[in-house]
Amino acid sequence: MKFPLRYLLPLALLGLTAIALATVLQFSDLPPADFTFANGTEVKSVDPKMVTGVPEGRVIEALFEGLYQRLPDPADPTTMITAPGQATSYELSDDKLTYTFHIREDSVWTNGEPVTAHDWVFSWQRFLHPQLPSEYAYQLWYVKNAEKYSLSKVEVGDRVEIEMADRSGPKMSPAIDGNSEQHYPRGTIRSGILQEINVVTVGEDENAKTGKYFVVNVQPTKDGEIDWDADGETQTFVKLSEENVVLKKILKDVPDVQQVNFLTVHWDEVGIKATDDHTLVVTLANPTPYFLDLVAFYPMHPVNRTCIETYGYPRWTKPENIVSNGPFTLEFRRIRDRIRLRKNPKYWDAENVKLNIIDALAVQSDTTMLNMYMNGQIDWETSIPIPALEKLQERDAARDEGSLPDLRISPMLTTYFYRVNTTRPPLDNPSVRRALNLAIDKEEIVKYITRAGQVPADSLVPTGLPGYAGGHTGQYDPKEARRLLAEAGFPDGKGFPKIQILYNTHEAHKDIASVIQQQLKKNLQIDVELRNLEWSVYLASQKNLEFDLSRAAWTADYPDPNTFLDMFVTDGENNQTGWSNAEYDQLIHDAQSEPDPAKRLEMLSEAEQILMDEAPILPIYYYVSMNIVRPYVKNFYPNLQDLHPLHILEIDEAEKQRIFAAEGLR
Repeated sequence: MKFPLRYLLPLALLGLTAIALATVLQFSDLPPADFTFANGTEVKSVDPKMVTGVPEGRVIEALFEGLYQRLPDPADPTTMITAPGQATSYELSDDKLTYTFHIREDSVWTNGEPVTAHDWVFSWQRFLHPQLPSEYAYQLWYVKNAEKYSLSKVEVGDRVEIEMADRSGPKMSPAIDGNSEQHYPRGTIRSGILQEINVVTVGEDENAKTGKYFVVNVQPTKDGEIDWDADGETQTFVKLSEENVVLKKILKDVPDVQQVNFLTVHWDEVGIKATDDHTLVVTLANPTPYFLDLVAFYPMHPVNRTCIETYGYPRWTKPENIVSNGPFTLEFRRIRDRIRLRKNPKYWDAENVKLNIIDALAVQSDTTMLNMYMNGQIDWETSIPIPALEKLQERDAARDEGSLPDLRISPMLTTYFYRVNTTRPPLDNPSVRRALNLAIDKEEIVKYITRAGQVPADSLVPTGLPGYAGGHTGQYDPKEARRLLAEAGFPDGKGFPKIQILYNTHEAHKDIASVIQQQLKKNLQIDVELRNLEWSVYLASQKNLEFDLSRAAWTADYPDPNTFLDMFVTDGENNQTGWSNAEYDQLIHDAQSEPDPAKRLEMLSEAEQILMDEAPILPIYYYVSMNIVRPYVKNFYPNLQDLHPLHILEIDEAEKQRIFAAEGLR
């Protein structure tokens, strides 16, 4: 096996100087930050609804705060617990379906408005919005009727809401804002009871286009409340989102039909209620043992309604416009440079936030990061160039006894895997996908490429979750891989088309892809080419299924197998493989309502085995977290989810001066 040269040569990296870094990252014209870290790739957005990435999460967690937050357990700082955030406490009903959260009375937004329970009602409705739900919208589907609302699933007899096509939001510029469609402020909302769902088809056979229009008994309001018992008025509606030819036919043939933005189950039917300014009541469809972890997860953080409705997306996220409620504010953002955060004096716990200024640098090169770290320009590096590991370990070993190491490596609930586009022949054949998996020598990858204790993966869910057996793919077996490929009609790879591996910019991703390229050629006689894209374009290509194989990874949003498995339900926002399996979907769905914990884990294991047998993904290895952190940074603790809340970090200035003096830094 031919490996990239840098993995086979002695390392001289730590003796290098950070050449011309100032031309890339602009330090000279800024007052220094108290704490600077390399955040990896450029952040896509700081809107909690719009992103799913780890770099975005680090920044959003600093700007916004949810009902609860995840902090190190004082009894064992390597374990993360949920702790009060914007809520002081909660109660859970005996049937474990209703959470009542009590919102702080002393919490305010940066524009001075009080933080209230109504902010979660607004934010979570926006999060679930039928026309542009978050990619993480399914995380709130545990709430009663949230899935129906988000997916516009309606039945005759349902109470529904209709948003008319008369929004009055901010005027956006395509040149500045792209194709951003503004959904807030909302159009006029009408409420009613669904009487009929009528299906219309235009064309025949494979060219047929199908759409719907709806007959609703629209209810009047009385004293500002919907009068559901009134006789109402029968009206007919069609969504603007219908196929154009279908929409034209409905408008032509159906008398008095009205065009609307959307029609879905009524928001009053969704289990999210503010009973007063400081009480949020959330009713679940089924008991969900990890729900408190979900409300502490950054996509569920609230956003400010005034700001959203004034500026629209993405303008509301600009530093001059943004309103937040977390421990830090967004001072400025320089694309391909940094995000600067400043301590929020209005944060409810500001007295315990020790850092005043934080810089999150957009640096994709591990080597650049390490050079900056060694020159004292950053305090925390979130990714490590593999060739430097041995030297860093030697450096730590030479420290005085009792000194904290720079290098922090620990187990992590994250899996590195490849997505397979199952809509493209011959990758639509499960035998082909299984052959690819068995032809990849994962042991060789972790031994010669990653080299930090990563474990070869034969499942999506990492090992170590108590009581969970999981599903498994089988070990490296090139002979069986060749048999499967021949069974699929490609003996010795004959007739198999060239395929492409897509990966985002990062040295290790490239090296892993290169090795897999060689392994597939050696074991299956399959030709593979590599395609590298920067982060945002890579994400779009993956979402649009513009790939054959695509590098991916997933970190547990909460410590439960479901956080990995519910991604791959049919049409799941994070599925991004085109794969669909009804039995799998049913098991994931049924597990959500299974009251017996052991039985629930059995159902999830059965589902994962289906996923492994069908192979829409190829597990590669289980991560370890690899951070380099200056010993003077206090309250930084390794943990399974690699979460490091910025607002609890602190700098020991005396220790910093001692270390810098010893290393000849300033």
